[in-house]
Amino acid sequence: MLNSLLSGDLPRSRTLSILLLVVVLGLALAPFITSGARPLNTAATICIYIVLVASYDLLIGYTGIVSFAHTMFFGIGAYGVGLGFDSPTPAWGAMALGLVAALALTLVMALIIGLFALRVRAIFYAMITLAVASSFAVLASQMSGWTGGEDGKTFDVPDLLSPANEFGEFMGRIVDGKVLTYYIVFVCAVLIFLALLRVVNSPFGRVLQAIRENEFRAEALGYRTVVYRIAANCIGAVAAALAGALMALWLRYVGPRTTLGFEVMTDILLIVVIGGMGTLYGSVIGAALFILANNYLKSLMAQAAGAVAGVPLLEAALHPDRWLLWLGILFILAIYFFPSGIVGKFRQKAARQGT
Repeated sequence: MLNSLLSGDLPRSRTLSILLLVVVLGLALAPFITSGARPLNTAATICIYIVLVASYDLLIGYTGIVSFAHTMFFGIGAYGVGLGFDSPTPAWGAMALGLVAALALTLVMALIIGLFALRVRAIFYAMITLAVASSFAVLASQMSGWTGGEDGKTFDVPDLLSPANEFGEFMGRIVDGKVLTYYIVFVCAVLIFLALLRVVNSPFGRVLQAIRENEFRAEALGYRTVVYRIAANCIGAVAAALAGALMALWLRYVGPRTTLGFEVMTDILLIVVIGGMGTLYGSVIGAALFILANNYLKSLMAQAAGAVAGVPLLEAALHPDRWLLWLGILFILAIYFFPSGIVGKFRQKAARQGT
């Protein structure tokens, strides 16, 4: 059953299996093994970024497409939910209509970008997608009547998801609308991830990998590589839009910085490299490590600086304001020790031990 659920793509490494199990169980039980808003927000962000990074890995890791337009699709999904709920009495029907409209726009944009740009090779395509994404971000900022401009837009959600709506107590925690929202995000993230796993392990996914390895040879075998690349672009874009919808639902806010900013794109790239390109499990490990470091490295450094107070150089080096420096150092170390990503390293090690 597990083999079927994972589309035959098992971790193939005991260490990797343990890490994945820890991450999944941690996310599944996050509301009950943590307390406070910050840990739950961190867990929800990890769930969303797993989907977002997996959808991008479908392009760069499995198809060999380098695109900088992924945040645009992420933002479209987020704004679809935000605008759907943007009314004095938010309703599920309006949100569903907004989400459907966002997914339709996502498909149209992905198809147009694919038709006009996927025939362009390598860096030229990347630059085209960067230009389109930048233009869309500027457009979203200027349409302040709809999008709230640079400040973004805060919206309400139905009473069912309100923190004031309490369902009872479980394992010592009050189960309210916020906890229900978290599990909506978690379940949807799991389903989307499993769907992407099915895609990359299908015959369609094998063709994508053939295109990545040698597009000319795949074309010589009779595959219409442009069609496959466009299809992969559309699938990845829809998954990114759904991740954006989950982000908006969780934050109850949409804005350029949280979805359309280039910082989001750099985070995606970093997570893909850390986890390992060409393996969706890399998005799980990479997103968990990166989001945890982003949220807790600064506070851990503050505690470390306090512990070594009085040691001039060490105290200065561990000052919380230098957390980005240490995050960069950790990233460099990860690339040095795991050049094929964490998942790739564990799988290679397991393969050598197996032989």
